[in-house]
Amino acid sequence: MSTTEVHVELPELRRPLRADAQRNYDKVLTAARQAFAERGASTSLEDIARRAGVGIGTLYRHFPTRQALLEAVYVGEVERVSASAYELVKLPEWEAISTWLGELAGYMVTKQALAGELVEYVGKDTKLFSCCRSSIFDAGTLLIERAQKAGVMRTDVGIAEAFQMVMGIAKIPNLEPEQFQRLLSITLDGLRYRA
Repeated sequence: MSTTEVHVELPELRRPLRADAQRNYDKVLTAARQAFAERGASTSLEDIARRAGVGIGTLYRHFPTRQALLEAVYVGEVERVSASAYELVKLPEWEAISTWLGELAGYMVTKQALAGELVEYVGKDTKLFSCCRSSIFDAGTLLIERAQKAGVMRTDVGIAEAFQMVMGIAKIPNLEPEQFQRLLSITLDGLRYRA
């Protein structure tokens, strides 16, 4: 596997777009990502189109349903978090895994509502979620095994346990940013190897 290969693909392949259409597609995705992070997955599509500076027809041309837009944002974020693991291999082992788990935690905090709404549309046992989970687990496993081989991380912890610990922190309601960082720091400290 190359250092930038990610296993997640959008459910349907898109044809290449003209440059102006690609710009509009990217603007809608960016606006949707921001709106969902700020207001949750129930944000109206009209609001997203307005934020993107495009008409609602342009939004629907790229994303014919609300589900299609939710999937594209969700998969895009999974791809981003997964790809970052392959970029972080340039860092020292402990710095790479702790940075990536921090990114994963931040992603989980902002994507809970989005994932919840997607489950309503497609169900939790779908190819979309299994592919996304595999992508994140593959990326995390790369960094965990690397840190374990370097002797800086406990060898009795795998990606499933690390994922659950981070998810547990991310699901705490109304957690202040400082509290979030403190809990994450304590959790990461528990993953360090100690002779």
